[in-house]
Amino acid sequence: MPFTGLPDPGHRVMDLYGQEVKLLKLGRLPAQMLIDKSGMLRFVHYGKSMADIPDVSEIEKVLNSG
Repeated sequence: MPFTGLPDPGHRVMDLYGQEVKLLKLGRLPAQMLIDKSGMLRFVHYGKSMADIPDVSEIEKVLNSG
């Protein structure tokens, strides 16, 4: 699946989008967002642990719906 990644070593973008930080979970919790070409958020998932990552099929549904 081709996509553009966003390096964010200072965590500025993820702070704007509200990614949680839990020290007992060793840092930032997972957050996945799909932003379309017009800048609209099409998919947002905030994980509760590092194992809480959505299946690729969930994101593919969003991609194929529009």
